[in-house]
Amino acid sequence: MILETIIILIYSVALILIFLYALAQLNLLFNYLSARKNCDKDCALFDLSNPEETPMITIQLPVYNELYVMERLLNNIAEMDYPKDKLEIQVLDDSTDESFQTTAQQIIELQTQGLNIQHITRKDRKNFKAGALKEGLKIAKGEYIAIFDADFLPKKNWLKRTIPYFKDSEIGVVQTRWGHLNRNYSVLTRVQAFALDAHFTLEQVGRNSKGHFINFNGTAGVWRKECILDAGNWEGDTLTEDLDLSYRAQLKNWKFKYLEEVETPAELPVVISAARSQQFRWNKGGAENFKKMAWRVLKSGNVPLKTKVHGILHLLNSTMFLNILIVAILSIPMLYIKNEYEHLKIYFFVMSFFIISTVIFFICYWFTYKNIYGGGIRKFLKYTMMFFTFFSIAMGFSLHNSIAVLEGHMGKKSEFIRTPKFNISTLKESWKGNKYLSKNVSANVIIEGLLMLYFGFGMYSAFVVGDQGGDFGLFPFHLMLFLGFGFVFFKSLTSKA
Repeated sequence: MILETIIILIYSVALILIFLYALAQLNLLFNYLSARKNCDKDCALFDLSNPEETPMITIQLPVYNELYVMERLLNNIAEMDYPKDKLEIQVLDDSTDESFQTTAQQIIELQTQGLNIQHITRKDRKNFKAGALKEGLKIAKGEYIAIFDADFLPKKNWLKRTIPYFKDSEIGVVQTRWGHLNRNYSVLTRVQAFALDAHFTLEQVGRNSKGHFINFNGTAGVWRKECILDAGNWEGDTLTEDLDLSYRAQLKNWKFKYLEEVETPAELPVVISAARSQQFRWNKGGAENFKKMAWRVLKSGNVPLKTKVHGILHLLNSTMFLNILIVAILSIPMLYIKNEYEHLKIYFFVMSFFIISTVIFFICYWFTYKNIYGGGIRKFLKYTMMFFTFFSIAMGFSLHNSIAVLEGHMGKKSEFIRTPKFNISTLKESWKGNKYLSKNVSANVIIEGLLMLYFGFGMYSAFVVGDQGGDFGLFPFHLMLFLGFGFVFFKSLTSKA
């Protein structure tokens, strides 16, 4: 019974942590709904029609081997509607392939058209994106620094919709909501869009509306240059330098302004290997930042208790994947324990309460989905299908993301692996010639295949456990895990260059 007790204990702790996270999400939903009802229209704003109130802006474009999207990016940025004498563009180019030359050529052409654009390079990629941003900042003339990754396409009036908010001298960052150029390309892109929409509505608005810490999302936002320097400048000791600097800035009392109504379109990874590299970087970086920032948040004397709680849970976002993986793996032994030990029936009855975590997530994500697509019964049914598809595939990523989280918490360093870009939006366009895709299959993919079989065994177990004709309480959960790990496994085998 010792082994069974250990399994029950670990399983229970993981379930409770997931439940607490769900309650925090529910609190963010209340904040989100309240913020939408009481929308603040009384912000002090710069009058950009007045040249004396129009500040100098630097746009930074950190890029590395972006052959397929550089021309699109530069043409888009060149169309930005802002006084030319108050705008400079820095292409922070660490590229090592032929894209370097084509980018240099395009920049020369744009310079001849009167655009103040510079091609800034380094001898090495020290500190990766953080290092490139820091290098460009040394010579940036702008009071405000707008940052875009290579796959983002801001609209012409983007600066005119964001810069005015900096009239409030306490605002250090203005962040906008990500849109999705290729949302409907595939199941994979729809699932990614679904998850990102929840972050950019429920979480960002829910935290920002109550003064809790949010994060600059690495792109599609503007920094006050003074804020970057005051917070200690960019640092490359984590894989999510954006989250790191965001917390350091807010600990120094800088305010962040989140603009849900300003959408900045971007391309989602269309191949699972690209999504895997992005997920790994984000989740490992989140764990690294928890290790780096959690104690600073807790010991800060000027941060309210509720903001500290939300801050810690925010930094622990990625660690939820580890709890999900633990619950998933232990659920099958728990099924057998439940049907072996009669005296534990009360415990399992109590544990069934934690299904409410899934109900909470379902409710929270419905409000974000409804905000984008609208309500009604048809939309609700479509949402229900999307939610369970998302939930299944997210659980299928739990092994991959848990490894990233464990590496982050243990301090194992790894290189900043950029997400390959494709510049495709329809199924008629092929990604198979993309030179940046990895041709190797990770050993973790094999484990994901074994987990698919393991949860298939879990479904079989529902028919044979106990002496009452089976136990189907966990069958839907194991079915979702089977489908999720199966999706990740087979897509990882087939989606290679």
